[in-house]
Amino acid sequence: MKKLGFGLMRLPMRAGNGSGGIDMDELCRMVDLFLERGYTYFDTAWLYCQFQSEAAVKKALVERYPRDRFTVATKLHTGFFNTLTERDDIFSEQLRKTGAGYFDYYLLHGVEGNNLPKFEALDCFSWLLEKRDRGLVRHAGFSYHDGPELLDTLLTRYPQMEFVQLQLNYLDWDSRWIRARECYEVCVKHGKPVVVMEPVKGGTLAELPPEAEALLKQLAPEASCASWALRFAAALPNVMVVLSGMSDMAQMEDNTAALADTAPLTEEENAALAKVADLIRAQVAVPCTGCGYCAPGCPRHIDIPGVFSLYNKQMRERAGGGWTPNFTQYELLTARSGRPADCLACGQCEGVCPQHLPIIDTLRKVTETFGG
Repeated sequence: MKKLGFGLMRLPMRAGNGSGGIDMDELCRMVDLFLERGYTYFDTAWLYCQFQSEAAVKKALVERYPRDRFTVATKLHTGFFNTLTERDDIFSEQLRKTGAGYFDYYLLHGVEGNNLPKFEALDCFSWLLEKRDRGLVRHAGFSYHDGPELLDTLLTRYPQMEFVQLQLNYLDWDSRWIRARECYEVCVKHGKPVVVMEPVKGGTLAELPPEAEALLKQLAPEASCASWALRFAAALPNVMVVLSGMSDMAQMEDNTAALADTAPLTEEENAALAKVADLIRAQVAVPCTGCGYCAPGCPRHIDIPGVFSLYNKQMRERAGGGWTPNFTQYELLTARSGRPADCLACGQCEGVCPQHLPIIDTLRKVTETFGG
C-alpha cells in the first residue's frame, strides 16, 4: 500500500461556511486523482464534516468504484454511545451510511486516559475483535493522543490490536506534551504499524514563517512546505500510512506528488526541519490543530479553533499590540458564535482536546487581546 491516506475530515465545502454541505463534485475529482495515482486508503469517522463524511464515502467512492480498488477506515467515538445497544447501532449505521459492506480498518477513536474507562466498561476491545472474526472488520486498531506509558500498557493488555493511529510530525516529534517520538517507539517495540494523523499539524506546517520557509527553499526550491512534513512522517520505517486532510484539488495534486517517493530524509534535511520547528515554536502562541473536537459541546457555543487561529495570527503580526484587520475578523466570527469572554470554565473542551491545551486560560488571553 502506498503511504498517503486521504483523510476525510476537512473536505471541500460549498458556500456558506460549510452550511452548504460537502462539495461532492470537487470531492469526486479528488478521489479520482487519488486512485489514479495508486493510493487507496480513505479515513473517515462518525463525526467528521458535521456527520456527513461517512455518507460522502458512499457517494464519491463506493458507488463509483469496485470495492477492491480502495480501503476504508472509520472509528467509534465514546462521545456518541453510552450503552451496548447504542454502540452496536452506530456500527450498523456506519455500514449503512458508507455502503462499504465491511471496513478494512476500524478504530476505537481516541483511546486515552479520559476515554479508556468507557471503552473498557462497554467491552469495546473484545467487541471490535468479534467484528473482525465475523468479517465485518479486516483490521482492528485504535487512535491515541496520550503519553507513551499508557500506550505501552494498552498494547500489553490488548496485543490483538493490529495498528495504532498517532499524531506525528516534525514539530511534535520531541514535544514534551505530544511526545510523538516516544509513542512511535512504543509502537515499534510492540511491532504495531503506525497510521499517522496530523502530519501537517492542522496546516501549521503548510504555511511557515518566512524565515523557516526560506530554509527549506534553499534545499528544494520547488517543494511545498507541506510536502516536507509528509515526507518526514512517511520516511519513518514503522509508518504504514500518512493521513492528509485534503480540502481542494491543489492540495491533492501536491500531496500525491510529494509521497510518490518515500526515501528517507538526509541528515541535512532533518537538521533543517529541526531548525524550522524551533522557529515555529517561537512564533505560535497556541499549538491548536483546528480539529474542532472542543467546539460542539461548548455551552456558550464559542468557536474555539476559530478564535485561536485569529489569536495566533494577531500574535505573529502584532505581538506588541495594536489594531489589525484580525480585530474585524474577530468581531465577525464572534457575532456568529459565542464570545470567549462568556466562557463558563466548565472544562468540557479541555477534556476532549487531543493537544491537551489549556483552553480556558487561553480564552482569557484571547479576551485580553481582542476585548470582551
